[in-house]
Amino acid sequence: MARKLIYIHGFNSSERSHKAVQLGEHLRTWQGQYIVPRLSHDPEQAIAHLSALVDEDTALIGSSLGGFYATYLSQRYHLPSVVINPAVRPFELLDEYRGVQYNPYQNYSYELNHTHMQALQGLYLQQLTSPELLFLLQQEGDEVLPYEQAVAYYQGCKQQVEAGGNHSFIGFERYFTHIMQFLNISLTTKAVNE
Repeated sequence: MARKLIYIHGFNSSERSHKAVQLGEHLRTWQGQYIVPRLSHDPEQAIAHLSALVDEDTALIGSSLGGFYATYLSQRYHLPSVVINPAVRPFELLDEYRGVQYNPYQNYSYELNHTHMQALQGLYLQQLTSPELLFLLQQEGDEVLPYEQAVAYYQGCKQQVEAGGNHSFIGFERYFTHIMQFLNISLTTKAVNE
């Protein structure tokens, strides 16, 4: 049974991600540890930070770029993970964003460069070795990432694919019970909006 849950936010986001906050509210009666780390834009630093937080009792949930990181960590450390509208090949998507970036949620500017793309490519897994550890939540209306790419990449995994929606995954809270079951997290009392 998972005793620690790490929520991994997406590109140019923060620990105050709407989905992370929603999930935290749902978990308020949980006796385990819910962690939403603020991650660096640098993939090597982000993965080092996350790797330092995981242990054998950890479960993961990641959105967009966070889904990419969760996939890597899931397969490397054999951890159950839920990925929401995940980036499959972010080194291709973000390549066109190279240059000066501003993260409004963390209030700082930085330069996204070729080294970052190489780092992301180094984390890409050509094939999932333990697909049973992953649960894909995907909406076809995602305007940022091609949903077909995720459906194909995670084909051996548990999947919930919906028509419509958008990149933020509309109605995320509808899946809290399914997420808790998949990650083997038991709440001590019934949470509101379950």
